[in-house]
Amino acid sequence: MPLLTTALHDLLPVEHPVALAPMGGVAGGALAAAVSNAGGLGMVGGARGEPDWLARELALVRRETTRPWGVGFLTWAIGPEPLAYALEQGPAAVMLSFGDPAPFADQVREAGALLMVQVTSLDEAQRALDVGADVIIAQGTEAGGHGGRRATLPLVPAVVDLAGPVPVLAAGGIADGRGLAAALGAAGALIGTRFQASCEALLAPGVGAALVRARGEETERNRVLDIAREAGWPERYTARTLRNGYLDAWRGREDELRTDAGAKRRYRDAAEQGDLDVVPVWAGEAVDLITDLQPAARLVATLMAEAEATLDRLSRTRNHAHTTDTP
Repeated sequence: MPLLTTALHDLLPVEHPVALAPMGGVAGGALAAAVSNAGGLGMVGGARGEPDWLARELALVRRETTRPWGVGFLTWAIGPEPLAYALEQGPAAVMLSFGDPAPFADQVREAGALLMVQVTSLDEAQRALDVGADVIIAQGTEAGGHGGRRATLPLVPAVVDLAGPVPVLAAGGIADGRGLAAALGAAGALIGTRFQASCEALLAPGVGAALVRARGEETERNRVLDIAREAGWPERYTARTLRNGYLDAWRGREDELRTDAGAKRRYRDAAEQGDLDVVPVWAGEAVDLITDLQPAARLVATLMAEAEATLDRLSRTRNHAHTTDTP
């Protein structure tokens, strides 16, 4: 019996209420398997469903773990084919993010996988409930990568109240066990940036070191880098990245950048060289709490130990206050 038992355990045979955010291109099969083997829910970042990447990484997670795992997709960017392929591989859960989940909800349920839907607002949460989501992820704007405008602390309890019996995972700005303990008003946490800074993550050279050096105030939500790389993201979702020289040069000039073919070409040339002063380094505000790169299994164990210690400390403080107040 896990020490921290939540509604998530009623749906999945996982030991801990911790899920890996399915970060596109970063959360591959090795990272997902490591989180699952450590007792959490590992999620492969299927993103837009690129066939070769998806085939390789799903084969890897299937080979490396017999425990529950999942896969996540960008709802606005996929079609039924990559989702069908992923479902054939037997994931325990599929997570849909950033867009209307309705076109894919039945496909997921009919395959026997849990339907997890990430939301950034109460309207999106209601839509997730309308299509029968089994789990809702309430993602605050503190999260790294793409997201909305609502902060985690007020958004999560509002979504919990709206969702009723449907379990909610908190996401955005959670990188240690203290954040996990705070999130347990929900059914657990979906964690991205902390697992991005792990030994199993698929990182370009220098990104891990950049995350370790970074501070939360060096992150910023922007559209500049999506415009430069012509990523096609819906306007309502900005991306939280570390600040860099390219972002500094084009901040506030997004409309100009959209029509500047030369600037986009220079971006592509620098990106091909892996220049971190140009390309996005996805990072959430909790990046301050990352001081090293660790194996994912150690991160899961540390998260749980810290969460349990935090809850135990709060319980002892509450009991002490009750004892001293009793005549």
